[in-house]
Amino acid sequence: MSNPVIETEEHRALREAVAALGKRYGREYFARVVAEGAHTDELWAEAAKLGYLGVNLPEEYGGGGGGIVELSLVLEELGAAGCPLLMLVVSPAICGTVIARFGTDEQKQAWLPGLADGSRKMAFGITEPDAGSNSHRITTTARKDRGDWVLNGRKVFISGVDIADATLIVGRTEDARTGRLKPCLFIVPRETPGFGRSPIAMELAAPEKQFELTLDEVRLPAEALVGDEDAGLLQLFAGLNPERIMTAAFALGMGRYALGRALDYARTRQVWKDPIGAHQALAHPLAQAHIELELARLMMQKAAHLYDAGDDMGAGEAANMAKYAAAEAAVHAVDQAVHTLGGNGLTQEYGLASMITAARVARIAPVSREMILNFISHQSLGLPKSY
Repeated sequence: MSNPVIETEEHRALREAVAALGKRYGREYFARVVAEGAHTDELWAEAAKLGYLGVNLPEEYGGGGGGIVELSLVLEELGAAGCPLLMLVVSPAICGTVIARFGTDEQKQAWLPGLADGSRKMAFGITEPDAGSNSHRITTTARKDRGDWVLNGRKVFISGVDIADATLIVGRTEDARTGRLKPCLFIVPRETPGFGRSPIAMELAAPEKQFELTLDEVRLPAEALVGDEDAGLLQLFAGLNPERIMTAAFALGMGRYALGRALDYARTRQVWKDPIGAHQALAHPLAQAHIELELARLMMQKAAHLYDAGDDMGAGEAANMAKYAAAEAAVHAVDQAVHTLGGNGLTQEYGLASMITAARVARIAPVSREMILNFISHQSLGLPKSY
């Protein structure tokens, strides 16, 4: 992978350092953790010690003082080494960013140092069984009761709740002036009474488990609310845009890893006189996959730069485009890698077959590619909405 032209020397140095860390663990470590039903605790701890987990968080709270540009770089390189950390998308990128931007001083002091040094994790709960991609149909509600907040509802496909100290829950409160429901964010500690979780059996090889959550009269103190009760969508999208950018980084790392495996094989596998990589029927699709990954990374970097510069509207469009492009590029790269290896592409020895399923995650989550196309068609192109 060539060095991006818009990266600084510091970024390139960070990229090389993270790549070296990833190489020390690699795909074998990742596969062993998955097989044992364990978690990537060793890699998480070492990445934390080196300052990579909180590279986007404020320095005054123990972070690196950077932004999503730097954090996406960390996740991409770990993914390219075959050992991505999905909780980077959730804990520092979504939750850490939201708390850093909108949290009270007490919330920042309580959470940001732990999120930065890896000693604490936070999950993010927005998706619901009956809402899907339509966040306006969220039914988890929060009502005021004697100075507390009381939450009721359900969430589904929430990553890492079992290893998170708390979950940042998206609920809806009633606007006293209009009677309409508006989104709000609440920090719900893992062992809060009424906060239940059930694992979801997934056909997905990943250390991070997926959960369905139930909130049954979950009582929280007033200070559990993050930010302004009336800020609504502003605070929500402050977390969703980094989520899309980081999902793009996750997909890019996966695509790069798969492409690298295919290239190693194509350079050395010899059936006739020359290695199979000399044949255009294999060489050209691999070249195309490389081009698609490079183009997607440029859009991801644009989105990250816009977000870090405070351009939330511009970042929203670019983040959706980056997530779409990276997901498509990753799926293509993984598919082509498997085809390049032929039967070996389906063996455990080469470890590519499980990525066929994993690559589809970026197409589906955190928002489907169809909803991204809807967004671009009416927000960017000015076409009428169909929903």
